[in-house]
Parts: sequence; structure tokens; C-alpha cells
Amino acid sequence: MSSLYAWTKAACLLLLASEAFASPIEKIEQLEKRAACTAYTLIETRGTNEPQGPSNSFKTMNAAIIAQVMGGTEYDTVYPASIDQISIVGTTDIINQVNTGLKTDPNRCYILEGYSQGAAATVDAMPKLTGTAFDAIKGVFLIGDPKRKAGLACNVDSNGGSTTKNVSGLEALFGSIPANWVSKTLDVCAYGDGVCDTTHGLGITAAHLSYKSDANVQNQGIKFVTGKLQGTS
Repeated sequence: MSSLYAWTKAACLLLLASEAFASPIEKIEQLEKRAACTAYTLIETRGTNEPQGPSNSFKTMNAAIIAQVMGGTEYDTVYPASIDQISIVGTTDIINQVNTGLKTDPNRCYILEGYSQGAAATVDAMPKLTGTAFDAIKGVFLIGDPKRKAGLACNVDSNGGSTTKNVSGLEALFGSIPANWVSKTLDVCAYGDGVCDTTHGLGITAAHLSYKSDANVQNQGIKFVTGKLQGTS
């Protein structure tokens, strides 16, 4: 009888031990499931003089993202995008879309996208999106960003390389990506784009207009955004 008791006790202890070791794994799996977005909005902010609506620089990318990750919608920031580069209306609209949307659906995820002046409007919105809004925004994808700051870990060139890692944009002195947003952001600047790369270009160069037709840039955006939405990157 005593040997049976000892065997039963040992078996119970082994079972408890296995459950103890398994629970952290289960918790990790639960966290990963929560990290994946089942409903999300791509907030896209166009560049100077582009008509109200989607930017040509994001059309291919966003169509692929919405096709690959279920539950997505797109919102095109409403603002003038005029030549004067005053984008405060766009910044306010981005902030309102996130904060208002979370009141209706607290579990919705967001991706911010900006091209040129639209990137500047997006960067200006970042420090004002805090708490639950910061948590809800899973990623930020910028191209031709005039507020690019040299040396940030999120800086890449059109090929995902480092040729523009240490260059600054035209408006870098007027604010840049906050430190707590860097890990959420991919800031793409083509070599010679004089808006985001004042070391190798000045103003609106051919490189600044290249993003919409550059497959490498589009694929970077697709991979980055889908990874953020699925909780895999």
C-alpha cells in the first residue's frame, strides 16, 4: 500500500511540475494571440498637392495589406496638403481618428502612413497620441519624411539598407520621431530624395517621386505592416 501511495504522490508531483512549466508557454501564446489585430485601420496621409483621397505612393501597398490581413479598412486623412506645408489640420485629423475610433471600438488597431508633407503631419501627431492610443497604433510607415532625423534605428533607404541612415530631412529642426516611437516606425528615404536626404539632394527630386513605382519600397511596407498587425515583428 505504501509503495502505491508513494507512486501516486510522485505522479501527482510530476503532473504539477509539468503544469508549472507549461503555464508560461501558454501565457506567451495568449499574449501572441492578443497581439494580432482582428480589426484595424490604415490611416494614410498624402503628400503636397495630391488630391484628397489615397496617395499614389500607398495604393499598391495598402491593397496587398488588406488582402493579406483580414479586418482592415483605410482612412485617408482630410487636410489641404497645400504648398504652404502647414499640415496642422492633417495632424489634428489623425489624432481625432484614433481617439474617436477607440471610443467606438477599444480593440481596434491602427497603422499610420505618411508621404512627404503627410509624413510630417504624422510625425507631429506622434507625441500627442499617448496611453491607449499609443498602444493601439501598431506601426508607422513613412516615406520621403521631411522630419527625418539622422541616425535613428528606424531609418532605411529604398532597399532596406543604410545609405540614408545618417541623413536628415528639410524640417528635422522642427521636430522628429519621438524616441518611444522609433521601434514602431519604419522611415524610408530614397538616396538623393532632397526632402528627407538633404546630404545628397535638395527639394523635390526624382527620388522623392519614386516611391509609388519602387517595388522594393512597396514590399518593405507590406512586410512591415503585416508583421505589425499579425504580431510577428
